[in-house]
Amino acid sequence: MPLYENAAALIRANLEQFRPDVKVKVKAVAIGTLSDVQLAAIHAKQQEEELPLITGEVLFIGWHIYKSRVLRDGYTIDDVVDQIVSGMSCDSVVLEDASMTAMENPNARRDRYGNDVRDRVVFECMARHPRPELFGVMPKGDLVKPQKMAKAAPEGTA
Repeated sequence: MPLYENAAALIRANLEQFRPDVKVKVKAVAIGTLSDVQLAAIHAKQQEEELPLITGEVLFIGWHIYKSRVLRDGYTIDDVVDQIVSGMSCDSVVLEDASMTAMENPNARRDRYGNDVRDRVVFECMARHPRPELFGVMPKGDLVKPQKMAKAAPEGTA
């Protein structure tokens, strides 16, 4: 399995340190490794583009994910952990995209909001080279986001 046994706890601990109005320095933590197949696919892309190769160990800080998924979209930290666990699955495949290094789980996951999503993770491969940083996560197919659910709920029930 690409994620370490304690990865969910490490991810949660980092995300819980962030606050929207306070600048906090959070340490990068190693959360897992890419599978041999995933790493080979990324290496093939990097070689085509003449980029330096990464190692398989993935680091996590989480500030970008916190801003985009928690603050902007209204997801809970539990939601984000689920998205990352799914996106980092052994089943996830490297996407053919010249503008980013990303993987997506082809198996749909039912989220807490009734969506069937395919979770995508995006890596930043140069900032902490040779180790990639899990920089972003996107639940593709999340037509109903938490904020839409809260707005749709009758007053006093949200």
